[in-house]
Amino acid sequence: MPRTGTDASGRLQRAALELFAEKGFKETTVPEIAQRAGMTTRSFFRHYADKREVLFVGDDEIPARIAGLMASRPPGLSVSDLILWGVQTIGREHIEPQRAYLIARRAIVQTDPGLRERDLRKQDDLVETITHALQAEGLDTTTAIMVGKITNAVSTTAVESWLNDQQERPLSEHISNAHRAFTRAAVETEDPFETQA
Repeated sequence: MPRTGTDASGRLQRAALELFAEKGFKETTVPEIAQRAGMTTRSFFRHYADKREVLFVGDDEIPARIAGLMASRPPGLSVSDLILWGVQTIGREHIEPQRAYLIARRAIVQTDPGLRERDLRKQDDLVETITHALQAEGLDTTTAIMVGKITNAVSTTAVESWLNDQQERPLSEHISNAHRAFTRAAVETEDPFETQA
């Protein structure tokens, strides 16, 4: 989970995920989450605005992560290499350690239209954050937008493939495969469908 240990936030997250899985997201109430965590409802609202927020912890940290990533990038990377390096770095540091949590979270999000919509907005916000970070580094607007969207596509495709992988191969392998597929499609000069026949 994004926050673990004995802290109150982590206890509330664990309790919420358990109840969402047992009863369903809509049927679970905030008092039930607080009780399962051994806390009061008032304590819950000190950490989260509502029960949806438990599933979207860390969203406010994304801009700082992206800014830090841009500041630490190796010099001289091409746009394609920058996408691969960035997604691999975020995957290794922030995504791969959370596989069990992400599988549980995905199952819950897929059960509720409001949560699915919120998840899509989260992706849009990520694209916007990447775009602004690239513009701040001097990249022109059109290229920055395109790189933001491609980065999100490579990341989401790789993570989905990784979460579905029964062999549990490393996320880095799925990221490389998704990036390779994008690169192949972007520079393809022959009929790509003919090669599938």
